[in-house]
Amino acid sequence: MRVDLFDFELPGDLIALRPVSPRDSARMLVLKGPDHSTDRQVADLPSILDAGDVLVFNDTRVIPAQLEGTRGEARIGATLHKRIDLRRWQAFVRNGKRLREGDTIDFGLDVTATAEARFPDGSWTLAFAGDEPVEVLLERSGRMPLPPYIAQRRPTDEQDRSDYQTLFAREDGAVAAPTAALHFTPGLLEALKARGVATETLTLHVGAGTFLPVKVDDTADHAMHAEWGRIDSQTADRLNAARAAGRRVIAVGTTSLRLLESAADEMGMIDPFEGDTAIFITPGYRFRAIDGLMTNFHLPKSTLFMLVSALMGTERMQAAYAHAIRERYRFYSYGDSSLLLP
Repeated sequence: MRVDLFDFELPGDLIALRPVSPRDSARMLVLKGPDHSTDRQVADLPSILDAGDVLVFNDTRVIPAQLEGTRGEARIGATLHKRIDLRRWQAFVRNGKRLREGDTIDFGLDVTATAEARFPDGSWTLAFAGDEPVEVLLERSGRMPLPPYIAQRRPTDEQDRSDYQTLFAREDGAVAAPTAALHFTPGLLEALKARGVATETLTLHVGAGTFLPVKVDDTADHAMHAEWGRIDSQTADRLNAARAAGRRVIAVGTTSLRLLESAADEMGMIDPFEGDTAIFITPGYRFRAIDGLMTNFHLPKSTLFMLVSALMGTERMQAAYAHAIRERYRFYSYGDSSLLLP
């Protein structure tokens, strides 16, 4: 499938650089079925969803995974992507051509790492020195890994340490936020509970690969980066029971959706899951585990715009995004939301 089918023009001033406050005051474009759409707010969710619906959240927590350091006189930037073991991470490296296997990178504040091996895609294995947990080292020397489309427009600051975490964040390991859930507040969760909407959580540690552009002309030639996820048996059982009872399972975010679909068998039963997934969803995919998706607005020609096009139809999503641009919705990680109910 041609990648240019998923292209569109986005004015730069629609890229949100900060979230709105309160978070649930963000706008939300609701698409139902083949032709119904309406402009709402995230705070309206309790009046839109049905009693018995289940929202599935990702409880991953973003770590300060962006590091700036030196190897001799060379400046080296590293964005951790995926944990390999307790002390080693796969990382995307800026100025990586200045590295050789065995080089030590000094990230300051007594944080160093050895560049052990280079992957075919240009990323590196970094092995962190010392006995302190790597998460402690990152809290000391790292920065929040804001998406490039924000980081290119303003510096990361202390406010991002709270803005770029969801209410559900408790499992350290993500280097990008599951941004659909950034819109939820304690008050909204209480209103959803009063409505009879259930919530479940799973864990998918979002990697920096989520921001990589699709550089091929055909989707068949694109290779997804793997990310680690887990769904425990109790959560799987409750989700299967909900769907068996005719209740809708709605993923909050593409990360939740991709893990649910990775865990589902051909009959739509969700199995317990622990391990890597590199699922790539494009139009023609048959969804097995979910009945809807809440998600932000995505980049042109991105794997995530392909995913929402698979759920709702490419023409439908192109028209929806054109509407969002005309109505000046805010785009990307800190932007507005959409609720997609096929």
